[in-house]
Amino acid sequence: MARGTPATLAGSVAVRVRDTVSGMEAVYTHGHHDSVLRSHRWRTVRNSAGYLIEHLRSGAAVLDVGCGPGTITVDLAERVAPGLVTAVDAAGDVVAQAEQEAVERGVRNVRFAVADLYALEYTDSSFDIVHAHQVLQHVADPVLALREMRRVAKPGGIVAARDADYAGMTWYPTAPGMDQWLSVYRAVARANGGEPDAGRRLLSWARQAGFEEITSSASVWCYATADERAWWSGLWAERVVNSAFAEHALAGGHANADDLRRMSRAWHDWAQAEDGWFSVLNGEILCRA
Repeated sequence: MARGTPATLAGSVAVRVRDTVSGMEAVYTHGHHDSVLRSHRWRTVRNSAGYLIEHLRSGAAVLDVGCGPGTITVDLAERVAPGLVTAVDAAGDVVAQAEQEAVERGVRNVRFAVADLYALEYTDSSFDIVHAHQVLQHVADPVLALREMRRVAKPGGIVAARDADYAGMTWYPTAPGMDQWLSVYRAVARANGGEPDAGRRLLSWARQAGFEEITSSASVWCYATADERAWWSGLWAERVVNSAFAEHALAGGHANADDLRRMSRAWHDWAQAEDGWFSVLNGEILCRA
């Protein structure tokens, strides 16, 4: 890392997802630093999959793709019990955290596995619902991923996906360091083989994957109270200097150590504004298999 590394930069393991057909590979830009997983553990069905709730029926068989630390997964399992939820992720250490989440909440109708999104080890037409949250933005071929999700969905079943759209994020008050953060993040994500502005592309990807009956929608996360600002800014202020994102930014020449520290300070400064406000736009699709 010739351009310098912040003293606090934490080591991390890159999680790679390979397209077994084309050979394309994407690297998970965020990695699994605690500043990332704290954000993921906040997610629930209610705040991250509201568009899917009316389809979560008792007894449904669900596949949760890219389950992360499992908070959404376990919520899904509670809502479809006694139906079985199968949850998969490319990172074994995170799957272990998801398993622990289920144990701590006493939820037993869920099983976990490490899996390749492009080659799921399940037979055709296995699940009533196949769900992915904030996954397609990180893969090299989201259309192929959707086709594989469709393969394992039962005829008439649902393939559901929700992804952020980074170019659609907006905040107040303005801060040059945060403008730089957004620019650098989008560059790093694309260099890693992903698409940070995935939300606006979900409908197009679903159509390319062969779905004909698609319901497309959008929703936002909004952080505006003092507590919300402190939490959200704290995650990103730490992430830009300590997570895999920082490593990728440095290694790829997208930023230097001073840039990253400037971005981190900008996040802290934004959070101190009494009228501070930040919204994250998320695209959503419900596709009938």
